[in-house]
Amino acid sequence: MSIVAFTIDVQDKYTHISILEEKFTEKLSSELKAEIAKINTKGIKNIIFDVSSCIYCDSSGISVILVANGICKENKGCLVICSPQPAVSKLIDTSQLSSVLNITPSFNEAVDFIFMDELEKVLSEEEEHLS
Repeated sequence: MSIVAFTIDVQDKYTHISILEEKFTEKLSSELKAEIAKINTKGIKNIIFDVSSCIYCDSSGISVILVANGICKENKGCLVICSPQPAVSKLIDTSQLSSVLNITPSFNEAVDFIFMDELEKVLSEEEEHLS
């Protein structure tokens, strides 16, 4: 019997990936990378990465987040990390990724961020067409 280490919930405007393990390490990372590759084939462009349950993340966990971020950017979307615990936030800061990644304190704020980002893109496109 396998233990569920993460969930993936596909919504209309975003995909919610929730890490259920306390430790986001290589053991979890390889399986999650494969799942993210599957998601990518479906044209998903916005991902909310919920790391609220993680009290520890290593470089392989950060690598998965960066892969997902790259996929989102390629698809003209965005990735939002929500609810990081202090140790995870510290690793993101130490890795100098806090200026590259979108981070919110809660899931609801991450959803709002996705919707605002989508709205900004639509308005920007309309503005370009008017020019």
